[in-house]
Amino acid sequence: MNAIMPLAAPHQLVLDFGQPPSFVREDFVSAPCNADALALIERWPHWPDRAVALVGPEGSGKSHLAAIWAVRAGAKRVLAEALQGADLGALLAAGALVVEDLDPASIDQTVLFHLLNLVREQGAWLLLTGREAPASGFTLPDLVSRLRALPVARLAPADDALLHAMAFKLFADRGIDADAGLVRYLVTRIERTAAALTRTVAALDCAALALRRPVTRALAAQLLPQAGMAQATMSQAQDREVQASEAQVPQPPPPRVRAGG
Repeated sequence: MNAIMPLAAPHQLVLDFGQPPSFVREDFVSAPCNADALALIERWPHWPDRAVALVGPEGSGKSHLAAIWAVRAGAKRVLAEALQGADLGALLAAGALVVEDLDPASIDQTVLFHLLNLVREQGAWLLLTGREAPASGFTLPDLVSRLRALPVARLAPADDALLHAMAFKLFADRGIDADAGLVRYLVTRIERTAAALTRTVAALDCAALALRRPVTRALAAQLLPQAGMAQATMSQAQDREVQASEAQVPQPPPPRVRAGG
C-alpha cells in the first residue's frame, strides 16, 4: 500500500491539531466544477425553492459554500445526525438552517420530513449538503417525493486548475508559504481528488514539524515513496480533522504542542 513513510525517528513529539480552514467568501476557490453551486449560493434569497441541496464528493467545497450562505442568511449549521431529538422549531427560529452530511443512516426519515414541512410552514430557508442526491437511500414515500423535488446544485470533482489553487489555500491555512514547484509535484503524484490533497497537505505539515524541516518539494519527494502514489495516509486524529473541515463548523484549535526529547 502506498503511503507517506517515516524517515528517521524524530527527537520530539508533535501533536498536530491542525489549523482552522478559512470559510470566508474571499477564500473560496471558484472554478467551472463548482460554478453552479456558487451561483446558487450567491443568488439567495432569489432561490427557486425554500429548500435547496448542494451535492458533491468529499472535499469539493460543500461546507465552505454552506458557511458562506450561513453568514449571509444568518443561518444555524448542524450535522444531519444532530436533528434526532432536536427542537426543530428552535433550529428554524433564526429563519434559516444548514443541515450538513445528509445520509439515510444518520437521520430518522420522519424527522427530516417534519423539518421540510416546518420550513414551508414557517417561511424559513433550508440548505442541505451531502455526497449523494438528496433522495438517495431514503424509503419513506412522501419524503422521497419532497427530496426529489428539491433544486440541486452539484459540485463536480476538482480539475487541475482547482487542485492547484486548493493546494495553495490548504498550505496557507496552515501558515505555510508553498512554492509552485511543490504544488505541481504533489498534484501530479497523488490521487486527483480534493480529499486526498487535503490529507496529503496535513501529513506533510505534520512530518515537517516532527522532523523540524520546512515543507518543500525535496521533503515531499522523500515522503512520497513513489510517483504512482495513490493517497497519503494520516493518523486517525488527522483523519477526524479532515472530516471536521468538511462537515462541521470550524472551531479555534488548541496550539500545537511540542515536547523536546
